[in-house]
Amino acid sequence: MKKLLIRILIALVVIVIVAVLAIGLSLDGAIKKGVETIGPQIAKVDVKLDSVNLSLLSGSAKIKGLIVGNPEGYKTPSAISVGSASVSVSPKSLLSDKIVVHSIRIESPQIIYELGPGGNNLKKIQSNVEASVGDSGGTSAPGAGKPGKKLQVDEVVVTGGNVTLGISALGGKVASAPLPEIHLTNLGQGPEGITAGELARRILNEITAGALKAASGAATDIGKGVVEEATKDLGKTTKGITDLLKKKK
Repeated sequence: MKKLLIRILIALVVIVIVAVLAIGLSLDGAIKKGVETIGPQIAKVDVKLDSVNLSLLSGSAKIKGLIVGNPEGYKTPSAISVGSASVSVSPKSLLSDKIVVHSIRIESPQIIYELGPGGNNLKKIQSNVEASVGDSGGTSAPGAGKPGKKLQVDEVVVTGGNVTLGISALGGKVASAPLPEIHLTNLGQGPEGITAGELARRILNEITAGALKAASGAATDIGKGVVEEATKDLGKTTKGITDLLKKKK
């Protein structure tokens, strides 16, 4: 009888482990599908995600290969690409009305700041998000369904980013500059919390502002370089004409 109880107990433990693994795997797929479905509805651009690894026990998640595409009319393949990001969540809050996110850390995002029809690409995406999220903080995107759970996000860090700027009007020159580190805290601390759309808007606003600052500096550097090159060319041309006139004398 004792051996039978031990076998039953072992079997139950195995079943629980398999169930947890199955739930974890299905949640990974659900998160990936959710990002690739809701993202384009809110931002009006393609959003792709390579993988999500979620640990229910520790409440941590690793996100790899996030790519945010560009609106129509822009030539570069993407606006934002993130190699990896990590999220820390309170596991017990996953079953409550408000999910508590301890931290979101986005590592080394690559931002492409492109000037195009109607302004720059980041501002266009930002406008799309603003229109989708709306004043209520929800999402008005078709097919988005009812608003998701509220969130509380204690900290968001975007670090090690880089902004690439290309302006065809300046001879197709490309320059890059570091993205200023972004640090947001205490989002959705009250009972109302914030929605995923509101969170996306806050982060994108900060990225756009930081990218604009970095791009402005990069554009100034490009402009200086063009002026310096033009001055050198002008000097060479003037010297050549002077030498030619001397020979004719």
